[in-house]
Amino acid sequence: MFTELIFRVLSRLPLAWLHRLGGWAGWVVYRLDAGYRRRLHDNLYRALGREDGAVLRAAVREAGRQALELPWLWLRPVEEVAASVQRVEGWQLVEDAVEGGAGILFLTPHLGCFEITGQYLATHMPITALYRPPRKAALQPLMEAGRTRGQMSTAPADLSGVRKLVKALRSNQAVGMLPDQAPGVGEGVWAPFFRRPAWTMTLAARMAEVKGVRVIYTWAERLPRGQGYVLRFSLGREDIAGDTVARCAAINRDIEHLILSCPQQYLWGYDRYKRPKGVPPPAADDGAQR
Repeated sequence: MFTELIFRVLSRLPLAWLHRLGGWAGWVVYRLDAGYRRRLHDNLYRALGREDGAVLRAAVREAGRQALELPWLWLRPVEEVAASVQRVEGWQLVEDAVEGGAGILFLTPHLGCFEITGQYLATHMPITALYRPPRKAALQPLMEAGRTRGQMSTAPADLSGVRKLVKALRSNQAVGMLPDQAPGVGEGVWAPFFRRPAWTMTLAARMAEVKGVRVIYTWAERLPRGQGYVLRFSLGREDIAGDTVARCAAINRDIEHLILSCPQQYLWGYDRYKRPKGVPPPAADDGAQR
């Protein structure tokens, strides 16, 4: 009840205020959580190959903004949320896929405002989004309310959800997922991610194998001072081909390319390299397990 009250109060604030508060909140979490601070430093250094204080400071602020914008994204009218997208780049790729009668697999990494991509798309077409329940159970009804609006439906990260995703693609509809989300036991393979083995979901690679599917990468850059977002669509730089490991590695390389275009807005504090209990370490373990 308290969490819902806080969310509803925050949702009434202008987006610019939430982003300003989020920037401060990002620094509070950074200072208080040593584990988060270490992950952020380690992951960012590995990706960039160097220390970059400006990107680090921006990443701390952007992580806080990502968290504080959620009430606004989930609880404001979907038309208002979609209208916060100030510019769309690469939309012709989506139109071409729709006109070609293809099912579309939208892959959205933890970059920028990944929550808004599905909501924007749901104002234009039916889309089924893969989801995992939040760690805090109190957020479950809020998340469901925010993500099942317009033409969006959700699919749980289990066998029934996979079937729902396949059915949508075969019906020439759209599917969305976070391909860099750490999967559970039996749901992943070890594949390089910024030169380090990461337990990588196989579901995105498997969905890309559905006959006639078009894979389109998308992410939304968060504009300064709460001005809104720029939504970007692009094709991968290489084919998703080969065995499962090769396909997952290809997706990871495309995600890396997107991240490096705006590294300050990636969630570097996300424990991308964690090894789920019961998963053996990679063959060439260079410290990926924690």
